[in-house]
Amino acid sequence: MPTLRVAHIRQQGQDMIIAPLDHSFEAKSQDDQDSVISEIEAAAHSAGLRGSAVVVWQSGGRMKFIAPTPWHPFFRSISWQWVMANLNQTLTW
Repeated sequence: MPTLRVAHIRQQGQDMIIAPLDHSFEAKSQDDQDSVISEIEAAAHSAGLRGSAVVVWQSGGRMKFIAPTPWHPFFRSISWQWVMANLNQTLTW
């Protein structure tokens, strides 16, 4: 059973489920990335967490992310260390 630590936060009036993933996520196809995001969001909702799932990963010393466009400024303003310090839930599916 896969498990994943996530940061469940409320920012800009929105509930966010931030999932840090391995750098290999970047090499997945768009369909595979979308599938992973959907799985994380479904697991989060099953666990009673509200919000949209956002994935983050490290690449070339930077944190990359897939998030709704209005959230991009927020995600550009935080770091991998910030995400790791705010992990507060564990998902299992």
